[in-house]
Amino acid sequence: MTTTKQRRRRGRTSGLVIGVTVVALAGTTPAAAARDAQPTWRDCAGQDMPAGMQCAAMEVPVDWGRPDGAKIELDLARLPATEPARRIGSVLGVPGGPGANGIDDLKRVASDLTELRRRFDLVAYKPRNNVWRDRTPPSCMEPGTTLFEPQGRKQYEALAAAMTKALKACRNADKSDLFAHMESLSVARDMDAVREALGEERLSFMANSYGGVPAAAYARLFPQRIRAMYLDGTINQVDGWPDQALRALPVREQLFTRFTTWCADTPACALHGQDAGAVWRKLVRDADRRPIPVTSSQFGKGELSGWHLRSFGFMSDPGPDNSRWLAFAEAVDKARAGDGSGFADFALGNARIWAAPGALAMTCADGRGYRSYAQLRKFLRQARKVSPNFGEAAFDALGCIGWPLPVANPSRPLPTRGLPPFLGVGSTWGDYAWTESFTRTIPGSVTVGYDGPGHVLYMSGKKCPIRYATTYLTDLRLPAPGTTCPAE
Repeated sequence: MTTTKQRRRRGRTSGLVIGVTVVALAGTTPAAAARDAQPTWRDCAGQDMPAGMQCAAMEVPVDWGRPDGAKIELDLARLPATEPARRIGSVLGVPGGPGANGIDDLKRVASDLTELRRRFDLVAYKPRNNVWRDRTPPSCMEPGTTLFEPQGRKQYEALAAAMTKALKACRNADKSDLFAHMESLSVARDMDAVREALGEERLSFMANSYGGVPAAAYARLFPQRIRAMYLDGTINQVDGWPDQALRALPVREQLFTRFTTWCADTPACALHGQDAGAVWRKLVRDADRRPIPVTSSQFGKGELSGWHLRSFGFMSDPGPDNSRWLAFAEAVDKARAGDGSGFADFALGNARIWAAPGALAMTCADGRGYRSYAQLRKFLRQARKVSPNFGEAAFDALGCIGWPLPVANPSRPLPTRGLPPFLGVGSTWGDYAWTESFTRTIPGSVTVGYDGPGHVLYMSGKKCPIRYATTYLTDLRLPAPGTTCPAE
């Protein structure tokens, strides 16, 4: 019988051999870099830390193509298994955002993952894009332009030129050189350095939201290092960003129909007794012809076009006691009378952040932008066909059309040989289509649908998704295809 200690020793030895093979193919040395400085674990300081949490730090190269070059420090945290004699290994959290701090995530969900922690060390880290957030030059967070939906090739080229200028200026202001190395392949190599530093031959993962992009990159680079992969509300970058936007639109249409039905049955809705859908579509058409002037308390003066309203107006999640839908109906009612204040802060704020080079640096190198005006036009034709209410240029792709560097991690098919079956979970009110489109490419994988609103369900304390995640990660046992969780 093999003991836990023997498994760990054997894992470290075989990990070195396999790591050298992969590194030779990938042209990087994550395992060697991690071996140079094993982390020293200590009790975490701070009153908000869960009991028993340990902290450490490790260095990784800024540029994995130059492993002996400049380094950055990544903070680590772990909650050791509570039944060490039955310990299976480590589960590494892959945070979303991008730019979220995985340690903050672990602190938040620790009390909901006590069952999983019986058999696993729960490990979190601060990824390089979160390190970038702390070091971003202030000028990089100024928008390169005012985002808009281009109405012709000249406008497209003008938008691209403005964003290229701003992105290049941000890169020149960056003293860390992280700007050019934020793509998810670098993040995945960091993840493998964490694995090696933990002394694990293979890791189990819990990836959420944008964390699905580095999870896919890890599966591409290190398939033999994955024991299990749990995906919760993750993006499917493998199929491409336009494809993901198109998958989301029919779901949004269904939820908008649900809203209009609710409004028709709810006297408190500001559009009750009217055709709420028709009111919305007229408002958007009118705003496309004559944008609504607004003054935001946070962002000053601006204008709301139909593109702003389609992109940032409707909230799919009705909120507690339908509070978000009540607010949306009231905002629409005011906006058609010329008062766009109900949309101003959210719309102008998002239009600014998605034109800020410092934010775009975390996504553009993963291929998020439109590659050409022709691709944008093709997308718009498809989007407007499937979604008369929300078919528009994707706000999170427009800023990236000016990306000045090669796309280091383009969307492309994921080789699935050697990968274990994955478990996905997603809300059928939102991100299920993204997650399921990813997991279906991995043979034997299953995606559980959650019949209610929400995003990243295990982070929200939803008991049913957590139960399936725990069973899968512990026993490598998947639920039956078609399994759903009721809303909690």
